Amino acid sequence: MPASNLKILDCELTPLGLLCLRRRRLLSRPDVVVTEVTLDHEFLMSSYITVSERTLATRALEMHKGRELCVLVGGLGLGYTAYEVLTAGAKRVTHVDVVEYLPQVIGWVDRDLIPLAPQLRADDRLAVVEGDVYARLGEPPARTYDLILIDVDHAPDHQLDRASASFYTAAGLRRAREHLSPGGILGVWSYAEHSPFSAALREVFDDVRVEAVPYYNDLVDEGATDWLFFARA
Repeated sequence: MPASNLKILDCELTPLGLLCLRRRRLLSRPDVVVTEVTLDHEFLMSSYITVSERTLATRALEMHKGRELCVLVGGLGLGYTAYEVLTAGAKRVTHVDVVEYLPQVIGWVDRDLIPLAPQLRADDRLAVVEGDVYARLGEPPARTYDLILIDVDHAPDHQLDRASASFYTAAGLRRAREHLSPGGILGVWSYAEHSPFSAALREVFDDVRVEAVPYYNDLVDEGATDWLFFARA
């Protein structure tokens, strides 16, 4: 690790903005190395706190009691949601499709730039493809899934790309519901609660759950809460 404790692993201009992957050793805890992602110099995600991304997977698996599950994950990021599906569902999940919009992010796995890259590449149940998961869910389904987990935008009203806004409406959710097998679970990550999205879910699905995931970030000495939205087809 360089003397600055910060190493830029990758930095490229993408359709969403300037995407950078960096690794740093914590000055307060030199034994801890953190991988972080920024978009247009704004913090996006980190390997340090991943509880809500992993809970998105575990709660959905708890809600679906079936076996031989096929799962669609929207957004690869640092891989924690996909990895949790594979590990927590080790005996129940047969296949995981990850749809990632940015080829640069897919390349981080291929180039061993993120902590979970070796584990993700080693699991033959995982397939990562480049694409727009929102566009895919807006089209008639080529196949259906038992779980669809979305962790792309910051929140239903704070999208990385305005093109995804229609997904968060009742009309968009009806189209997405067609991609779920009977009894399938839709899960959506958000950094904030959003009542209009909750209302749209309840308009389309009979069984809806909104769960807060509080956590404490000791690096900045403050707590925060992420939100998970679940709906059953």
